Amino acid sequence: MSEERFWGYEGEYPFDPGFEPGPGIEPGPDPGGEPGPLPGEQPGPRRVQGKSKESMEALKELGTNSLPEIKSNIHCLTIVGQIEGHLVLPPQNKTTKYEHIIPQLVALEQSPEIEGVLVVLNTVGGDVEAGLAIAEMITSLSKPTVSIVLGGGHSIGVPIAVASHYSFIAETASMTIHPIRLNGLVIGVPQTYEYLDKMQDRVVRFVTEHSKIDEEGFRELMFRTGELARDIGTVLIGREAVEKGLIDEVGGVGQAVTRLKAMIEEYKQKSPAAFAQGVVPGPVGPPGVQGGPPGESVPRPGGMPVQ
Repeated sequence: MSEERFWGYEGEYPFDPGFEPGPGIEPGPDPGGEPGPLPGEQPGPRRVQGKSKESMEALKELGTNSLPEIKSNIHCLTIVGQIEGHLVLPPQNKTTKYEHIIPQLVALEQSPEIEGVLVVLNTVGGDVEAGLAIAEMITSLSKPTVSIVLGGGHSIGVPIAVASHYSFIAETASMTIHPIRLNGLVIGVPQTYEYLDKMQDRVVRFVTEHSKIDEEGFRELMFRTGELARDIGTVLIGREAVEKGLIDEVGGVGQAVTRLKAMIEEYKQKSPAAFAQGVVPGPVGPPGVQGGPPGESVPRPGGMPVQ
């Protein structure tokens, strides 16, 4: 093979820089990447750089390749899908695992950077004891907590919604209240029904101690007939949950964050113990939407929230 054929045509390569290298000439920096075009050659299209692995993971998990980064003293805790208990649910189910949530809550309690917790619920319910464990953890936090029900806060999601210091529900969100049920094999003996009664009493006691509804009213909603096709119970939508005393106020994310910031300011002026047994600032929304008149302080129910 001739030299002319090997290099394409005569004079294409090697390239003559036009000067002789010597001791007084400093080598230039290595540009790296792809080599540039040869003399007399038209530059080709630039290669497009691919997305980083982190960007692709964010796109896969969150549906967007970038999220706004903001340093905040508020942590958002999401309770979504089905609350998973001691048995692993099928992979097609969206779940909230208590072994993920409980360590988060412990870390939030210890973190000096986090001054308030916003709990966002859109759940169909799930395991009773796992839900009660999460609710107990939320209510035992010394820092201000605000919950907001978006979409739905059904079944065992009701105690989690009322576990915070103050609760919101969206105008179109719903909450289903029904008796406790058992899945799988059930032994039809008196002890089984006594166990169900005791577990149901735990849920009723928790909800009534951490909301404005009384036990009689909550049990009436729980055992109401004629409203659900395949079960007994009640569905409350938006304002109805406020009127029954389950939720403090109808509102959205903006109102929930505003309320939480106000509670954080109050928390800074008091000790954690005084805040936990003190009063929660009155609703900030327009009259008629919330559970009480504007500016009125609502006493926080005594005792630890229990589901």
